[in-house]
Amino acid sequence: MIAGNMKHLTLATLPKSLYEILSHPKFSLEKLQSLSDGKYQIEGASWFCNVGDSQTSPAETRHTEFHEDYLDIQLILKGEEIINYSLTNAIGQSAVEKKPDLYILDNPMLTNGILLREGDFVTFYPGEPHQALCMVNEPAVVRKAVFKVPKEII
Repeated sequence: MIAGNMKHLTLATLPKSLYEILSHPKFSLEKLQSLSDGKYQIEGASWFCNVGDSQTSPAETRHTEFHEDYLDIQLILKGEEIINYSLTNAIGQSAVEKKPDLYILDNPMLTNGILLREGDFVTFYPGEPHQALCMVNEPAVVRKAVFKVPKEII
């Protein structure tokens, strides 16, 4: 897991491939904030980005997920959320595959949390369990860009 802020991207010490994605001129924070809801992909790229609004809720009501084939970069465009996570490998743990490469853990053990606000991002590598969209003080709308990056280009 790597966390950072779009305004201080070099401080995040991202691998070159992820730095190139987040520093791409078409995906600056300001440009992402101006996009309509939807899926965005640069021609020829194997990675893509989903932009949209979501509702935060109490952690007890949120599922914990992980991926095997893709890395997530979750970037806050507006609002705030807490993402709970663990520094363990969830691959091989008891989980249900809800859709391709989206595994929901049956009995997650999350030991950490990170508060994200506008411009903040966090990466979750394949196998890293995470519980997104946990509310800060009360349920609220958060606007996010979620980049899906195949593990082969990491």
